[in-house]
Amino acid sequence: MNDLGNYPSNNNRTDLDHQVRLVNRKTLEISGVKEVDSFDNEEFLLETVQGYLIIRGQNLQLKNLDVNAGNVTIKGKIYEFSYIDEASGEKAKGFLSKLFR
Repeated sequence: MNDLGNYPSNNNRTDLDHQVRLVNRKTLEISGVKEVDSFDNEEFLLETVQGYLIIRGQNLQLKNLDVNAGNVTIKGKIYEFSYIDEASGEKAKGFLSKLFR
């Protein structure tokens, strides 16, 4: 997975609205993104103002990244997206550690 550690982070931005818009399972537009933690052509891990969001699919590509506005657009065949609840603490830690092996 690629690491976007060199991109500025909006970690202190909690005033952003968070929306997810999926168009024909091919384009996923997400607002309220604080940071793109990692990605490859099958999986993205984003930190949003509502928690961590995992997107899975095929031939995924980052098409738009506006870190100042907190907007991300991902293109490809979207299979699923789900949130990791920060409230579940240990479960989230375990899942994230599996991603970064």
